Amino acid sequence: MAIVFIGTPAFAVPALQSVVAAGYEVSAVFTQPDRPAGRGRLSTAPAVRAAADELGLPVHQPAALKDSGVVEQLRALAPEVIVGVAYGQLIPPPVLAIPPRGVLNVHPSLLPRWRGASPVAAAIVAGDEETGVTIMLMDEGLDSGPVLSQALRPISPADTAGSLTGALAKEGAGLLVDVLPRWLAGELEPQPQDESRATVCRRLRKADGLIDWTQTATEVWRHVRAHNPWPGAHSSLAGEAMSFWRAWPLDAESGEPPGTVVAAPGGLPAEAEGAAFAVQTGHGMVAMLEAQRPGKRSMGSADLLRGMPALIGQRFSAPE
Repeated sequence: MAIVFIGTPAFAVPALQSVVAAGYEVSAVFTQPDRPAGRGRLSTAPAVRAAADELGLPVHQPAALKDSGVVEQLRALAPEVIVGVAYGQLIPPPVLAIPPRGVLNVHPSLLPRWRGASPVAAAIVAGDEETGVTIMLMDEGLDSGPVLSQALRPISPADTAGSLTGALAKEGAGLLVDVLPRWLAGELEPQPQDESRATVCRRLRKADGLIDWTQTATEVWRHVRAHNPWPGAHSSLAGEAMSFWRAWPLDAESGEPPGTVVAAPGGLPAEAEGAAFAVQTGHGMVAMLEAQRPGKRSMGSADLLRGMPALIGQRFSAPE
């Protein structure tokens, strides 16, 4: 029985590896074309391409799955089921119709909450206490297909979008190989999603990382976590951008306007230990633990402050 795997980023790699390790025959892997990446904008293969090469699997990188030649190529492979994980494009109806057992998808949220391209960041920004992974049967909509199984995971205060995505990738891979044999054996009944509970999130852009200091300290803290590693929570100071990678909210006030940098107050909680400065928000302050100037490495706030002794008292600009 042949399986075709469709996926692109690092999130999809554990699922591909688990399907192969479970003994399934993956007849081909389809992923996005190589793209420019990094400061040098060098052509870089998707993470799934690299993983497939290591596993010795045939790889195809079409510009679009909807092209008639690609559809015929997939049809010729005659997969019993297709597994799609974070491919980066909607799977077109002609492809959905090819496998007798459909196209299974691993999605990093508890659908129908957070359909779309940035569910992990959306869950953190919203202050959700839990998230999870969903195995669903794909249809023509955006993450709207019936659910086969779900696994819940609490969101820790230490979670960033990066750490949580990594954890959910492993969780999803395990759930996938649990679901696959039961689905292929006809033991699972797909459950339709409750449309009244659906929420949607779009793909993140660089501008989404911009911090609004008039928000509360808790909201800014969630913003920092949700945009680590991409696109990075950032703000501008005297025309220079600064990125923030770790922070902690404080229930304290400096009396300064939102965006003003102040020395870290005394009596910091253990989670904020090491913070040398804080930033006033619309309510409360945010202790900054790790920050980065343009062209420099990321560093703890104490090291950054030693290199910018005039930072205290300055004010980050508000979003335009």
